[in-house]
Amino acid sequence: MVTAAPMPRIVVAAPESGQGKTTVAIGLMAALARRGLAVAGFKVGPDYIDPGYHALACGRPGRNLDPYLCGPERIAPLFLHGAMSPGPAGISIIEGVMGLFDGKLGAWPDGSQDLAGFGSTAHVARLLDAPVLLVVDASRGSRTAAAVCHGLASYDRRIRVAGVVINRVMSPRVADEIARGCRAVNLPVLGVIPPDEAVSVGSRHLGLVTAAESDDARRVVRHAGELIGAHVDLDAVLQLAQGAPQMSGESWDPAREVHGSGSGAVIAMAGGPAFTFRYTETEELLRAAGARVESFDPLSDDHLPPGTAGLYLGGGFPEEHAESLAGNECLREEIRRSCAAGMPTYAECAGLLYLCRSLDGLAMAGVVDLDARMSPRLTIGYHEAQAAHESFLLRRGEVLRAHEFHRTLTEGDGAPPRAAWTLGERTEGVLQGPAGTDPAFLVASYQHTHWASAPHLAERFVAAAARFAERHTGAGSAPAQREVDPQAGAGPAQRGEGLPSRVDLRHHGDRDVRPGLVDLAVNVHAQRPPAWLHAELIARAGGWARYPDATAAQQAIAARHGVRPEQVLVTAGSSQAFWLLARAVHPRWALVVHPQFTEPEVALRAAGHQLGRLILRPEEGFTLDPARVDERAELVVIGNPTNPTGVLHPARTLRSLLRERRVLVVDEAFMDAVPGEPDSLIGGEMRGLLVLRSLTKTWSIPGLRAGYVVGDAQMIARLAAQQPGWPVGAPALDAIELTATPRALAESAAQAEQIGTNRDHFVAALARAGVHVAADSRAPFVLVDLRRYPPPTVRSGLRDAGYAVRGGESFPGLGPGWLRLAVRAVPVGMAFAQALRHILDLAGAPEPGTDSSGSTGEQHTQ
Repeated sequence: MVTAAPMPRIVVAAPESGQGKTTVAIGLMAALARRGLAVAGFKVGPDYIDPGYHALACGRPGRNLDPYLCGPERIAPLFLHGAMSPGPAGISIIEGVMGLFDGKLGAWPDGSQDLAGFGSTAHVARLLDAPVLLVVDASRGSRTAAAVCHGLASYDRRIRVAGVVINRVMSPRVADEIARGCRAVNLPVLGVIPPDEAVSVGSRHLGLVTAAESDDARRVVRHAGELIGAHVDLDAVLQLAQGAPQMSGESWDPAREVHGSGSGAVIAMAGGPAFTFRYTETEELLRAAGARVESFDPLSDDHLPPGTAGLYLGGGFPEEHAESLAGNECLREEIRRSCAAGMPTYAECAGLLYLCRSLDGLAMAGVVDLDARMSPRLTIGYHEAQAAHESFLLRRGEVLRAHEFHRTLTEGDGAPPRAAWTLGERTEGVLQGPAGTDPAFLVASYQHTHWASAPHLAERFVAAAARFAERHTGAGSAPAQREVDPQAGAGPAQRGEGLPSRVDLRHHGDRDVRPGLVDLAVNVHAQRPPAWLHAELIARAGGWARYPDATAAQQAIAARHGVRPEQVLVTAGSSQAFWLLARAVHPRWALVVHPQFTEPEVALRAAGHQLGRLILRPEEGFTLDPARVDERAELVVIGNPTNPTGVLHPARTLRSLLRERRVLVVDEAFMDAVPGEPDSLIGGEMRGLLVLRSLTKTWSIPGLRAGYVVGDAQMIARLAAQQPGWPVGAPALDAIELTATPRALAESAAQAEQIGTNRDHFVAALARAGVHVAADSRAPFVLVDLRRYPPPTVRSGLRDAGYAVRGGESFPGLGPGWLRLAVRAVPVGMAFAQALRHILDLAGAPEPGTDSSGSTGEQHTQ
């Protein structure tokens, strides 16, 4: 209970999004907290991301104030609760949403019209009777900013705009112009902030990068505090906040909202970088209802917390961490088995995706028979969601207010699942469990709900968890470890113990090589280039004193492939070509076919592109079905032959992927190791097609970084425009020209034939050793499937035996149970196969649950 208590508070608002509200709000919180003041942070609306930064700045949970989700009548009680918990705050700072008067579109829920949008910053400011501090961006104007502030202050006199902070001011003269205009309409300017990129927060397809995902989050918060502390009159801000009227009424109290059962049932709540979206009050309600809420991180925790009897999977960005989620097979298997046993499970948005069979082609928990993928389309909006069926959490026909915000789709290949919600004319979400009178034990959907408006959900969740715990432990409280064995069906080979769960997209085979080890990790053909090439390069060294000219190398490549010179771009290896590509093209949606060389994805992600993955399936020999390529993809990247599988895709299959408005990129880095290069896409009609080549592997010159792109002349020109001056050094240009001569091509062809012979002997030796080669490789390497055996034992055994290999965990879609092995001379391959057989014998019998080929039967689907 709070009765006429002073509650210093101020709302930070702006004319529109992007003006700097978050910077000013976080900076005020951090600067005032550094003064020793207890600061409480709030966010208007449903956004989860800003409260994470508020929590870092204030040292206490960030909270949301959303009149639509929670009801206007709860805003003041929820505010009082946050301002008083865990102790009374000296000031509360409420960050607004969008523009000051922007809220839910249309009329208010009661049908009335109001100057402020329902749920807007102005609406919340009015409910809290709080003064407003306007933040206005002055980077593209001057005195007009004062007029905008005056308009906002006079639009609705029920809102008290008490001051202005001018952000991103380009010069003192501009600041003086705006300040003079504001003073003329009685608006004090409390701060003038210069542009400062050091406080920018990274963004992605749904908004800011969350604080839990950003290594720089604390630095950003600290710098924001320093910036605002130096350029804003903190004493004046405090004075405005302290001048807010006293507040009276009851504080929201979770203990009064629910009946505590005292069951002690353990509810596991997903956290960590991939699952950051949940409202603070939800956990408080679950605890008040009698649960022991235990957090776990699906990226790094191998198991659910001991005694878990209920599972809460909130929102977040699992698509940004899909490879790591897929790599944590032990936890995925435990969740799959727990749900199969009927454990009460609630999942919102990211939680739904995690429970699907796959996400962008990567295996997820497999609880729900749906596949999820990224989509170019943003789905966003408030809903009145009506429970479509009975579940442990909801009664059929119950209505909750919800918010939806995502860029993914879910698709099934069978009968549609039972829907969780009815949203007007459509249904959404999944219920799982017995049909009929028995309620479903799993509720998963895209809808985000705020349980402060429906505290009975917490009571029902805890009661269902307690019943589950009693059934599975024979006790009514403090359940012990469930009888469902989280290890069952997931041996060390599946767990990948001792190996990283996160796919390192920047990993390269040279990291695996150590002095004294026989190198089967790097695909470079030999330890040094041919003697003749070395001699020719040295003979040309006299020309290296001049700036390099790529014309001769470009013409040599054009003649070698029978194309026009304008169709050729010489590059510093194929890696540079991918980085040029990422900056030259602007697809709405890109698709990378995996497993393959990871540099294309690294470059595309670094350039901010939205992309998905198509994971080729081991049970199909990692071959490509063109029907699985998303028609909306405007950029498709694939290797041929593909690294690390060695599969050579037919040229006609790849050409079938060409579309109007699509760029097809084929990495032919190892095509010169295929005798005759029968499926190369270089030549003929190349509209919309780019083919990349690297000379570093065949000619053993990775240190020179020599490669080229051949294809659509217009696209080649766009790539060339991204290159700096003299992008390829003279030695590499000389090497490109020399390796395109008839003598060099004849030697390369003979080398390709020898590689084929050595590979055939190697595959036969591995087969005699009982080792399964996963695909029909046409490359100078093979991929072997050792998922039946514990990877750490195999790796350490190979190192002890003197061999360096490349693990599959560095390729999306594989895992630590796969090894890519470079083809070497026949005696080396024979000796390695014998050593590997000995290591596998020492490792013991294969893990159960695999077939004779070593496949677990797990499918990675688009």
